[in-house]
Amino acid sequence: MNSIQCKMARAALGWGVRELARAANVSTQTITRLEAGDQLRDKTIADIERVLIEAGIEFIPENGAGAGVRFSKPARTKI
Repeated sequence: MNSIQCKMARAALGWGVRELARAANVSTQTITRLEAGDQLRDKTIADIERVLIEAGIEFIPENGAGAGVRFSKPARTKI
């Protein structure tokens, strides 16, 4: 996850910096620093990424067209 993907994920979820910080148990300054491109601890980034994934975000890696995000596909349930 990079800084732009974090911003895009928040926008897709309709979350502000405060909501993501609360969900990831980090400070709002940490989210702001991440989105500004500052270096953070790997564990901190992993914790933020995990929260976004659990909220339904899928991260799309750089593939020549730029990295991105999308909503993950809902699990299919058998009836």
